[in-house]
Amino acid sequence: MKKEIDLERGSLIPLCLRLSIPTAISQAVQVLYAIVDRMYIGHIEEIGTVALSAVGIASPITSLVSSFSVLIGLGGAPIMAMRLGSGDKKRAEDVLSSALYLLVFLSLVLTPLFFFLRSPLLWAFGATSLNFSFADEYLGIYILGTPFVILANGLSSYLINQGESKKAMIAVLSATASNVILDPVFIFLFSLNVKGAAIATVISQAIQLALTIFFILRKDIMLSLKIKRVSTFRDITKKILKFGFSPFIIIATDSLLMILLNTMLSIYGGAKADLMLTASAIIQSFHLLVMNPLGGITAGCQGLISYNYGAGNKERVKKAAGITQAYAVAYSTLMFIILFFFRHSLVYLFTTDSSVAEYTAKYLMVFEAMIIPIAFQYSNVDAFTALAEVRFSLPLSLARKTIFFLSIIILPQIMGAESVFLSEPIADLISGIVSSILFWTQLNRILESSRAKSI
Repeated sequence: MKKEIDLERGSLIPLCLRLSIPTAISQAVQVLYAIVDRMYIGHIEEIGTVALSAVGIASPITSLVSSFSVLIGLGGAPIMAMRLGSGDKKRAEDVLSSALYLLVFLSLVLTPLFFFLRSPLLWAFGATSLNFSFADEYLGIYILGTPFVILANGLSSYLINQGESKKAMIAVLSATASNVILDPVFIFLFSLNVKGAAIATVISQAIQLALTIFFILRKDIMLSLKIKRVSTFRDITKKILKFGFSPFIIIATDSLLMILLNTMLSIYGGAKADLMLTASAIIQSFHLLVMNPLGGITAGCQGLISYNYGAGNKERVKKAAGITQAYAVAYSTLMFIILFFFRHSLVYLFTTDSSVAEYTAKYLMVFEAMIIPIAFQYSNVDAFTALAEVRFSLPLSLARKTIFFLSIIILPQIMGAESVFLSEPIADLISGIVSSILFWTQLNRILESSRAKSI
């Protein structure tokens, strides 16, 4: 094993930082796919505001599509890391090869499925007569790039969980740089407007996939990808799906809840519905920009926790979990300060309409009020996932989503449409407290068991 990625003996504080920073940057940059699109789209003459609300309607659906990569990526990558930690490289290779086959299968199934369902989905999830045509154009082209999204994001987890966060970051950075360059070319130079943004995004995702495959096939990493027959494919698939279901539910239901939020704004917003949907599109952009790097911090250290759990290093697992949580809280605190003081300036990046900007800035701070408590939820759930403890990670994820769901449904009926923006902070506060109590009371019991040897 290379010294620079020594997951078993390296000093934990710098090692966790070196693993989490590239992953957090990768996640932040990946969000820029959507944010860069929205920045350019919001400044299209005459149609900018309506087109921006259209992309806001389409965005949760695109997130739902890409969330399937998490099912295989975060389901199998910790298993691979545990097998590496226990010294069983052949079994680790089998997990990686099986993951590739599953990602290809999902791509082939989901691309036609979502393509033909896109129009009814858009109408069902809050599209209006003003923005439907733009949303349909954007989503139709984006879905054609589904194989690029699923394969690139899924395989990236297998790089990260063997300590190769920098390589995953390079792939994402290259793709996002391409998107920044191509967006104005297709949107403005070729006058393709919303369709141009989607085309630029798909090309960029293809670049990310090409680089990810290049890195994971290299011989200078701990475990490179091999195309091979896997005799235990069925057994491995069951375990990947079992352990990946919790993080998949987190991401997939996030998308569904954002769709529901938009639907409630459409239903209860009245004459202000399009204004609210535009504000929601901008708020969701910032939310992703804050939350994805937070998930990158906690996911970046998952391989460290899984590897040492497989190796039987109990104290190292405890320390790694504590350090990850400290980094997550520090990051969330910094983001809260930035949003509090600079929210107005940040919102104007998306729109030149002062009324839209003021309205959005007000509810942006409401929506992100509890981003510090949610850092505990993210770190605790990801640590449970790294330890293959679905019995804890899944109920915690579902509990938070249930609180969010009930808030979205109930609050607007009592307090009006804008109250849906309170759903996020309510769910964040409660879940952060509950997950922390559960994780730190159960960790010793988990480490005393011998489950890692049977995974």
